[in-house]
Amino acid sequence: GHRRKNWKVRKFVLRDDPAYLHYYDPAGGDEPLGAIHLRGCVVTAVEDMPDTKKCDVDNILFEIITANEIHYYLQAASPTERTEWIKAIQSVARTGK
Repeated sequence: GHRRKNWKVRKFVLRDDPAYLHYYDPAGGDEPLGAIHLRGCVVTAVEDMPDTKKCDVDNILFEIITANEIHYYLQAASPTERTEWIKAIQSVARTGK
């Protein structure tokens, strides 16, 4: 969010029962701004994205495609964190309720 004007910084909480990725305003608030249903989703690393600067997104983007074919693009803080998020989301998508 701080690198691209149309991106927003969000706090994410991954849950497996039910299988959702809830997102919140990082400034606070107990109510989620929204949620991504993960059951049956596909999550993959994204190497490049149109209209992005290479230095802003190098090896840190990933995409979640829900069972309803809604596409979400997320940016991790580092390549290592991206890998951790992808593995965790893939696990919840397979085994979550």
